[in-house]
Formats: sequence, structure tokens, C-alpha cells
Amino acid sequence: MDKLLNENVEKQIHEVFTGLKEPVHVIFFGSKENCEYCDDTRQLVKEVVALSDKLSLEVRDLQTDPSLAGQYNVDKTPTLVLAGKDSEKITDYGVRLLGIPSGHEFTSFIQDILLVSSRDSGLAPATREFLKTINKPVHLQVFVTPT
Repeated sequence: MDKLLNENVEKQIHEVFTGLKEPVHVIFFGSKENCEYCDDTRQLVKEVVALSDKLSLEVRDLQTDPSLAGQYNVDKTPTLVLAGKDSEKITDYGVRLLGIPSGHEFTSFIQDILLVSSRDSGLAPATREFLKTINKPVHLQVFVTPT
């Protein structure tokens, strides 16, 4: 498969990744069946991860790794799990990207990597205090469409 990122984009991303603080582990969940964008997503993620030694990639199949998929609450493909990595310990911060991160979503993918690497949400102190008052589970999803 041809490269998806051109040299200019790779250079820009490499420059942005000089700001990575802590290692980030990307887990790609794909499928050999009924997954139109799995191959392109895997290729794109491989190219991005190759731009920094603070990034690592693990490629998994939803059907052959159902236990791991369940551990990360993954039930769709392609899905990217962005987690912290400290030595061999993987810390799940709950950051997921579903579908191929292309177009405007590509910027979100890069920003999410930076966010996980910082190990800080960037939320204001008042927001952090408010969130401490929530006493029941909250399932938050953000949907983006290319329209």
C-alpha cells in the first residue's frame, strides 16, 4: 500500500511530537470481515506512530481478541485506543477514536495523542471541582461527521 502521509505532513507531525512528554500506546482494533476502512486506518496509524519513539502500536483483531476488546469496551471496527504506557504498564484513560481519523478528525487524533502524553486533561480547576461532585457513572461520546 502506498504511503498516506506525504513528506511535508510527516515533517509537521514530527515537529509537533517533539512536545510529547510521556509514552503513548495505540491499540488498533480491526477486523478482516466487514471493515471498509480497517486497512487504511491501520496504515495511517502505523505511519503516525513511526514519527516518534514515544509512540507504540499494538494491532488486534476484534474477532480473534474478544477478551482484550471487552477489556477496552471495543465493539466496532476500526477503533483506536489511546493509552498511557509506563514501562510495561498500560493505563487506559478512556480515549477512543472510532473510524478512520482522516480529514478534520486527523487533527483530533494528533491532539488526543498529545493529551494522553501529557497525562493531564487541561481542564480548568473549577471544572475539575465540579466533576468531583458527579457521583454516578457517565458515558460521554462525541460524534463527528464529515459533512
